[in-house]
Amino acid sequence: MNRLDRNALVFAGSCVALAFSGTMTSAQTAAGTVLAPHRAVYELKLARTANNSSLANVRGRILYEFGGNACDGYDLQFRQVSELNNGEGRSTLSDLRTTTWEDGAGKSYRFKSQNFMDQKQTDEVDGSAERAADGVTVTLKQPTPSKRTIDAKVQFPTQHIFRIIAAAREGATILELPVFDGSDKGQKVYQTLSVIGKEIPPGERVPDDAAAGKTELAGLKRWPVTVSYFDKQGTGGEQIPVYAISFELYENGISRNLLLDYNDFALKGDMTSLDIRPVKPCQP
Repeated sequence: MNRLDRNALVFAGSCVALAFSGTMTSAQTAAGTVLAPHRAVYELKLARTANNSSLANVRGRILYEFGGNACDGYDLQFRQVSELNNGEGRSTLSDLRTTTWEDGAGKSYRFKSQNFMDQKQTDEVDGSAERAADGVTVTLKQPTPSKRTIDAKVQFPTQHIFRIIAAAREGATILELPVFDGSDKGQKVYQTLSVIGKEIPPGERVPDDAAAGKTELAGLKRWPVTVSYFDKQGTGGEQIPVYAISFELYENGISRNLLLDYNDFALKGDMTSLDIRPVKPCQP
């Protein structure tokens, strides 16, 4: 029940959750997709609970602020605050604060997060990842200094968004990729399965949230996407994801209509505020 962490969005936005193996270069990124710098706020409420869940109600908010470009890299500030009530007068306040920076070519990634429970800090993660031909080296400062190498095929969060958009544009419906975003104390690599639904053309199923009336979105396609996160690749039998994120993804990387599914409960995220900012051009 306390697993209310950054992984549940980034991607979505996210942040935020492309269909090819290897690393996407800055030139390829600029040629195919330009991600919109933006600040979005999502109001969270309980969508459903399992029969055996002790959770009676949830309310909360996500702040997602994304910026940068292919030359300077992409930065993200993310905060998710959630109040969980067990229906017997007991509430828990979860507050996750994360900042990341990702190189435009997907070669470098920096991440820092702090987690608070009832206003008391419970953990802190501070680290970086550097890509080489034979692997990705993850270096942690917090919680414990360490260094290790993970598979070179691993994608960082913004890369993952690019790959989903590229797959959607090509008409693909399934995308499987390993993703590293610094979660779980910087130790976890997730195997992800993205299921991409039928394209929603501009002007169809007009949004009724903060995306409504935005001229920057009026001419853009979007796709319903569900990204499921697994601890590792399956070795036979059916696997249950650790969690899954569903959302509508615009081709500039903005997401709306969130559903964060933690198996024993799910949260709905309605976009209540959206500020789309100009893309800063690359300097020669």
